[in-house]
Amino acid sequence: MNKLPCVLTIAGSDSGGGAGIQADLKAITMLGGYGASVITALTAQNTKAVTGIHAPSAKFVAQQLRTVLDDIEVSAAKTGMLFSASIIKALAPILSHKKFPLVVDPVCVATSGAKLLKDDAVEAMVQLIFPCADLLTPNIPEAELFTGVKIQDRDDVFKAARILLEMGPKAVLIKGGHSDSFAVTDWYFTKGADPIPFMQQRVDTNCTHGTGCTLSAAIATGLGQGIEMGAAIMRAQEYLNLALRAGYPLGEGGGPPNHLAPLLKERERGAVLAELDRFGRRLVGMSGVKALLPRVGINVAASLPWAAELDDVAGFSGGIIGTRRGDVLLAGYPEFGASVYTASTLLAVKRLRPDIGCALTLGLGAGVKQALEMAGFEIAWVDRDRRPEYIIDEDGRFEEWAVFEALRDHSAPETVRAIGDPGGVGRESLVRLLAKDMSSLQAALCRILDCIHADNDV
Repeated sequence: MNKLPCVLTIAGSDSGGGAGIQADLKAITMLGGYGASVITALTAQNTKAVTGIHAPSAKFVAQQLRTVLDDIEVSAAKTGMLFSASIIKALAPILSHKKFPLVVDPVCVATSGAKLLKDDAVEAMVQLIFPCADLLTPNIPEAELFTGVKIQDRDDVFKAARILLEMGPKAVLIKGGHSDSFAVTDWYFTKGADPIPFMQQRVDTNCTHGTGCTLSAAIATGLGQGIEMGAAIMRAQEYLNLALRAGYPLGEGGGPPNHLAPLLKERERGAVLAELDRFGRRLVGMSGVKALLPRVGINVAASLPWAAELDDVAGFSGGIIGTRRGDVLLAGYPEFGASVYTASTLLAVKRLRPDIGCALTLGLGAGVKQALEMAGFEIAWVDRDRRPEYIIDEDGRFEEWAVFEALRDHSAPETVRAIGDPGGVGRESLVRLLAKDMSSLQAALCRILDCIHADNDV
């Protein structure tokens, strides 16, 4: 096994485990680094508040840093809560001679509102630490504090970034989490180059304690592994976005991102494939399924927790097909990335309905629409006439756009149990049944078949 790159975090301790040293070490470990630490302050805090801060002497903080560097080859480092001017002045001479990339997260205020940087430390941060930074990662309030610019739009972000670059860092990433927008845009700046936006979908969660710590630690880990800056930022964003989507209530206040999310997600792959296989075997034995198949065949999509891309969604590699004799056959085997169009539908739905875990494509013939209505299944309808010119029909791109728009425009998206596509020229009418899990999907399919049989009996 190759030696893990050592990534050093210089930050405060969070007794609640969600931010600071604790968040940094979790992120570093999950992304494949070896975490070392220099603790600048001890905080007494939980998810609701910081109730106390105790800082060791500046001399001892510097001793921690010298001791680590004297023995361990550090591949990258980050700073977080530095707390006081005396600690900053003790660390700066050592960091000014570093031989590794340094990410500086200028932590000033905790998510709960507690001050984590003394007033006398602001000037010391600017004069002594910013010039050491290969990347500075302020959020919007921090960028406002250090520049005096009130940030209300993109031009203000650009203005603040120019001022920050003049303070000495090689690059600046102004984080957009505090802005009011559907997507979160972090703007990356270097001297003499155009700004670069790094975008991620905003996650509706209150588990945001420690997001800045996690992002900066993740970036530093990428840099320590030899990843180029832009790629390190993108990977860090993706990791944080997943951790936010997987966040859960920890206490009575705002919780942290779930740093274990990649591991928890990955270990579900076998279970998802096994459940999909069981569903397929039950499906081929169900009476009347052949009549529900469109000419193009069907597929089923089952997702991992917190799925975000096609490789997170499994289907049958050859789909589900009907024979001329009336049989239903599984073509291929359960495989991740196999169900492009149904999977694209499911991923689009999950952006607004993260509780939905699987989908099944059916034709709209054989009384399926009437059966859905009889069963009381709310349908959101795709509007093909609204498709922009840049949306093409390949690789599930149309499904991803159209399904998201249909669900977002529905008056009660939380009630939708199917996505209908009326089709068009050269396009068959389809409906995609939605469910939380495979057993619920099977129950929904049985309900549709019962309604069709009941209608035929009448």
